[in-house]
Amino acid sequence: MAKLYSLLGVDAPFDPFYRFATSWLLPPWVLFAYRALMCLYAFTVSLITLGWPGEDAVRQLSYFTVLTYWGIAFYFLFAALHTLALLIAGAPFLNRWPRPLQALHSIYYSSIVTYPFLVTIVYWAILSKPFPTTYSAWRGISQHVLNAVFAFLEIILPRTAPPPWLHVLPLLILLVLYVALSYVTFATQGFFPYDFLDPRVGGRGRVTIFAFGILAAVLVIFLFARTLIWLRMRLTERRRSPAPASPESSTLSDVSPAVPTKAFSSASPDLEKQQQQQQQQGRVVS
Repeated sequence: MAKLYSLLGVDAPFDPFYRFATSWLLPPWVLFAYRALMCLYAFTVSLITLGWPGEDAVRQLSYFTVLTYWGIAFYFLFAALHTLALLIAGAPFLNRWPRPLQALHSIYYSSIVTYPFLVTIVYWAILSKPFPTTYSAWRGISQHVLNAVFAFLEIILPRTAPPPWLHVLPLLILLVLYVALSYVTFATQGFFPYDFLDPRVGGRGRVTIFAFGILAAVLVIFLFARTLIWLRMRLTERRRSPAPASPESSTLSDVSPAVPTKAFSSASPDLEKQQQQQQQQGRVVS
């Protein structure tokens, strides 16, 4: 089981330098405020579209676009709370969660930097139509443009490491489950959320081609997101000499979870390595 957790990116200790809750660019309070604002906006869009006159709330929840947007809203809620907990208590809630929940959050992050790009690409390549009203334009831009912007910023702003390759598996499984959900939707409500999943339009062969095409697109998008995260780490965490913490001029801190702090200094991979070596030496001595 420990090996599986390691493959999922949940080592012990989990995220000792708080990468999920800090940014290389933004001070922690600013990162918290940004994530809280994105959470508020995403929930506002989701709730308004559910209650808008003429909208079918039950029907909406059959669409992958809507489900992923709810996912974005809840992700920013948890991400903001983790950053707030770091500021107040010295460690994110995430670092005190059971390992299964830590693994799920790590996979959740991978879905947030993957699925929104898939939604945007499929919508503008296959499904887009002119927006007849101001409301439909606002909703369309929010769910099919800003969603990708949110995902891109979560790639660029935090200090997260590249997602483990094994995360591809649950991302593909979730898509397969959504295809199954579309057939449940047809059986219970009499419609397919998307025409390219409807075997009555073009036959089963067309559905199969689209399904495998989307699965392949997820693999490409995951690789794209992972590469961007790797490049961000290379560019923002260049080798440098460790510097003492300076609350006035710094943005974040690479500190051990065993030493809570509210002073945040610039990230230093060298400092991380030194601290890890010291921890390993301490284990050998003990």
